[in-house]
Amino acid sequence: MITVTQSGSQPSARGPSDYFTGSVRIDSPFKGTDPARIGGAIVTFEPSARTAWHTHPLGQTLIVTAGYGLVQEWDGPVREIRPGDTVWIPAGVKHWHGAAPETSMTHIAIAEAQDGKVVDWMEKVSDEQYTLPKKS
Repeated sequence: MITVTQSGSQPSARGPSDYFTGSVRIDSPFKGTDPARIGGAIVTFEPSARTAWHTHPLGQTLIVTAGYGLVQEWDGPVREIRPGDTVWIPAGVKHWHGAAPETSMTHIAIAEAQDGKVVDWMEKVSDEQYTLPKKS
């Protein structure tokens, strides 16, 4: 049977401070039913807000819907993301994502669970690591 969850029927949740820096709102979380492993949410980061470093056992897709954000994999450059951009983060890649310093950013985050686990959280992103990309 098809399930429709009406917009606004679920309360917004605050991103837990153990896993996020700054003000983060999580809306409309969704999860498939067995045997599906898919799940996700609409996540809004206020300016300078970001995730902690983390990985996903089966990878993650981000679809940017509003604002201006940043994403970085461990030891890689900080990259800009904007509305309409789709970001694929492969399984096991240590990364973070969030808003730019002066602009909020919203994305749809989609990931699959492996053995019931969707994410492995790690240390927070330091202020030194959180920087705008350098223009060449």
